[in-house]
Amino acid sequence: MQMRKLGSRGPMVSAIGLGAMSFGGIFGPTTETESLACLDAMVEAGINFIDTANIYGMGVSETVIGKWLASRRPDLVIATKASIVNGPPRRIDNSAGHLRTELEASLKRLGVERVDLFYIHRREHTRPLAEVIGTLRDLETEGKIGGYGLSEVAPETLRAAHAIHPCTAVQNEYSLWSRQPELGLIQECARLGTTFVAFSPLARGMLGETPLRHDQVQDGFRAQNPRFTEPNFSRNTARIDRFRNWCKARGWSVPATALAWAMGAGDHVLPIPGTRRADRLREWLPLPDLTAADRAEIEALLPAGFAAGDRYGDHQLLAIERYC
Repeated sequence: MQMRKLGSRGPMVSAIGLGAMSFGGIFGPTTETESLACLDAMVEAGINFIDTANIYGMGVSETVIGKWLASRRPDLVIATKASIVNGPPRRIDNSAGHLRTELEASLKRLGVERVDLFYIHRREHTRPLAEVIGTLRDLETEGKIGGYGLSEVAPETLRAAHAIHPCTAVQNEYSLWSRQPELGLIQECARLGTTFVAFSPLARGMLGETPLRHDQVQDGFRAQNPRFTEPNFSRNTARIDRFRNWCKARGWSVPATALAWAMGAGDHVLPIPGTRRADRLREWLPLPDLTAADRAEIEALLPAGFAAGDRYGDHQLLAIERYC
C-alpha cells in the first residue's frame, strides 16, 4: 500500500482510506458482523485511515468502529465530523458548544481520547469563519484532535480558514463523474499543503465491479438523487459500461481503475471509497499503474461532464458551497 502524508503536519496514512458512512445503513441494511468483517479486511489490505461522522446512522458507524477498535487495537488514523443537526428541521451548527459536545460523544462511541482529524461537516454561513476556526484550533491545542478539516467547501473558504490556522484536509466529492474540484479546489489544497480527501470516488457504487440495477438504488439517498433517477440512471449506466468493458479488456477491476485515476490528480489526493462489505473492499486492489495514454483513453470514454443529472437534488444542497 502506498502511503501519503495527511496535511503538512499530520501522520502518514494509506493512499486509500475507508469511508464508513454505509456502516450506518445509509445505502441499505447492514449488520454489525458485516461491518466488523469489513474492518478486518481493511487492515488486511493495508488501509490505516478511516473516515466516519456522528450522523452516520446517528452514531451507529462510530459505535461499530469503537467496538472493533476495543478488540483489535490496530494503529489506525481516525477522522470524524460534526455540524449537521438532523432536525427537523435539518440545519447546520458550527457553534463551539455544539462541536465540543458532539466531539465528546464521538470520542466516547469510538473509545478513544482523541481523533487525528475532525471536520466541520458543513459550514454554517451565518457564523463568522474566524469563530469556527478558533474553536477547532482550541480543540487541537487541547489535544482532542490532531487537526481540523472542512467538507464541501469552496477554495475561498479554504484560503480564509487556512490563513487563520492551517487546515489539515478538505473533503469534497470527487470521481470520474464529479469533477468540480478540478476547477480550483485540488490546486488550492496543493498550494497550501492541505490533503484533498475525495469522498464517493466510486460514484456511490456506479463504479463498482458489478453494475448496479435501478432497483438496487431505491435506498433513500440515491432514490432521490438526480443521477440515479430515470432516464438519467440508464444513460449513466450505458456510458459507464464503456469504461467497464475497457477495464475488463485490461484485466483490471473497475473500482481499482477508478481509484487509480482519482489518485493521479495529485500526491495530496486521498480517495476514501465506502463499503460495508469485505468482498467489495477487496475489489479495490491491486491498483493499476495508469500511464498517460491510459488516462487519455479514460478521458475519451468518460469526459468531464459526462454524467446525466446533478450530483445532488435541490433538497440535498444544505450548506454545500458552489464556486463555478
